[in-house]
Amino acid sequence: MSRTRTLPSSLRLASVAALALIAGALLIAVNDASGSAPAAASLTTAAPSVSGTPNTSPFPPSPPTNLQAGAVTTTSVTLTWTASARGCCAVTGYDILYQQVFNDIFWTASVGNVTTATVTAEIRPGQQYRFWVSAHDDLGHRSGSSAVVNVVTPVATGGDTVPPAAPTGLAADPTNGPTTTLTWSPSTDNVGVTGYNVYRFDGVFISTLLATVPGTTYTAAVVTPSDQFYVRARDAAGNLSAASNSVTVTGGSPRPSSSSPSPSAPPPLSCRATFTYTSVWSSGFVADVTVTNTGTTPIVDWVITFSLGGDQRVIQSWNGSYVQTGTAVTLTHATWNRTIPPGGSVTVGLYGERSTPATPPAVVFVNGVPCAS
Repeated sequence: MSRTRTLPSSLRLASVAALALIAGALLIAVNDASGSAPAAASLTTAAPSVSGTPNTSPFPPSPPTNLQAGAVTTTSVTLTWTASARGCCAVTGYDILYQQVFNDIFWTASVGNVTTATVTAEIRPGQQYRFWVSAHDDLGHRSGSSAVVNVVTPVATGGDTVPPAAPTGLAADPTNGPTTTLTWSPSTDNVGVTGYNVYRFDGVFISTLLATVPGTTYTAAVVTPSDQFYVRARDAAGNLSAASNSVTVTGGSPRPSSSSPSPSAPPPLSCRATFTYTSVWSSGFVADVTVTNTGTTPIVDWVITFSLGGDQRVIQSWNGSYVQTGTAVTLTHATWNRTIPPGGSVTVGLYGERSTPATPPAVVFVNGVPCAS
């Protein structure tokens, strides 16, 4: 005798639902093949990815644009810019870099994900500064820098706070000899130009005021084998213009011979370096190389060198250019981060491929000097 087993009602409903899903899937597949998928197909949800591969895109944010100086006082500069577009990851903040013109010391200020900031540190009356801005994301990738904006601070808080226009056309004749005559085109001002400051620059970070003259010519002594000169206009309130172009004159007195007492040698370069893998997967890696200046003098025109283990190969970098020969990697500064001030740091990002284990370099060198880890 045959027996019939009756399923519980809950299982019967589940079976019907399963058959309906299968039939619906077949209907969608058939209609897709014929090119006339039903409207219901647009409601299906794609299955989640199960690859497990992390987002390892190394692309940094785009550089900020439209950098401008808004309010400028004797001791502060307010900057505004257009936000960077994200790369692989969300933008989390911006780094403001600035430098006093004809001075090799740089300063930095870090802010959050904003498009305006007021800088006060090291801002002094009557000075000319260069500012630029870069963005960084939540994985530490950094963008290229914005365009540079030049700012001249006033010398007073009231009255005439507008500086004269910069002198133009500075020339030296002769360009070789113990003396030279400097000439330039006159500046303009909203009230009136009262004179010109003439400076000698040592090529590093010392500017010496030689004279303040009423006209547009000055005869200067050439005191080193290579002197640089520049001029700034001034008005009755004491405001100074931006600097003119600079000119170089050779032929001054030679430097003291070895038999003469020589100044003490500059302190040696001192640095600390870290090599950090920010992402690693089966065929590649993303890493940051960070160098900090632990010395007392700027590190200028830095070059970072190290050797990678295994078959690791760099195929892209940012915040600096790279060359790899065998396992040896050389990283060279960009135009905007060529100087690392005392206590400052620079980070170069790397994107690479590999099949052997991701092994950091044993030692990182800067300008041939091994850095502490």
